[in-house]
Amino acid sequence: MRASFLDCPIDILTMDETVELGRQAMRTRKRLQHVALNVAKFVNMRSDAVLAADVASSDIVGIDGMGIVWAARALGLPVTSRVAGVDLLCELLKVCAEDGFRPYFLGATPAVLDQAVRRVRDKHPALVFAGWTDGYFDDREEREIVRKIRSSGADCLFIGMPTPRKERFLAAHRDELGVPYIMGVGGAFDILSGVVRRAPVLIQQLGLEWLYRIYQEPRRMWWRYARTNTLFAAMLAQAMIMRSSVQGALPPSQVGG
Repeated sequence: MRASFLDCPIDILTMDETVELGRQAMRTRKRLQHVALNVAKFVNMRSDAVLAADVASSDIVGIDGMGIVWAARALGLPVTSRVAGVDLLCELLKVCAEDGFRPYFLGATPAVLDQAVRRVRDKHPALVFAGWTDGYFDDREEREIVRKIRSSGADCLFIGMPTPRKERFLAAHRDELGVPYIMGVGGAFDILSGVVRRAPVLIQQLGLEWLYRIYQEPRRMWWRYARTNTLFAAMLAQAMIMRSSVQGALPPSQVGG
């Protein structure tokens, strides 16, 4: 179900529904692009029109962050859960191992990427990779990277690069990559490799993964989260006030109708 969240499209899907859409895309080889939406990306979209257009043009805009879940519920949208990008990646890798699909990893440093691939293979011995390439390439090398991915015959492509670089790469090349399922996974390769620890489940459920990231990388992460969380709270407060004003102006018979 596609809905509008503060003028941004979101798809209200469960994990099982999202995984099945990915499986069907790989089976039919019909292109499906998935973007994971969290608070930081949403805030950056407000000042980056190109990023906003790249996200809106995706086939699935999944709800990755608990902040988006809570805000959507506050605005009356029937969101029951999030579909965290790293969890979705792990579920799709399991599908690949079971159904014989071949993934391609793009992004991270060579050392992190090699470790991520090694650990995925250890967990899924039946899994065969179409290939992997680190994310440290420049504009002159981009055409060769696209050619390499296309010639690999990959069934799915996971891009572990920062926003907005991965969204721009996908928007520019998704039609020529020849890969049916494509998805940006941000820093998920760091987690797969073991370089970054995932927050404990309780912290994830409380929506405090951002705080755990600050704990692990205070110098790099504290300003990012302080800025985006504050701006997001202000946007939501403004939307809630406007919503209350509109409902207050309606005749009693139309409120909630």
